[in-house]
Amino acid sequence: MAKKRQKKENPIIRYLRETRAELRKVSWPSRDEAINLTAIVVAVTTAVAAFLGIVDYLFAKLFGLIIR
Repeated sequence: MAKKRQKKENPIIRYLRETRAELRKVSWPSRDEAINLTAIVVAVTTAVAAFLGIVDYLFAKLFGLIIR
């Protein structure tokens, strides 16, 4: 019996095909949802940055008083 030769698919091509298939399954957010979620992320990031800046300033002043 002759063995049937199967052409091996290039792994990179297979990866790209599978990735494309998976991306078609994704439930993408609407434009409004994306804008709202982006605004939330920016607001929370700004709030945390401000909080950490204030805490850093207070600790710097406190240690400045202790070291004197």
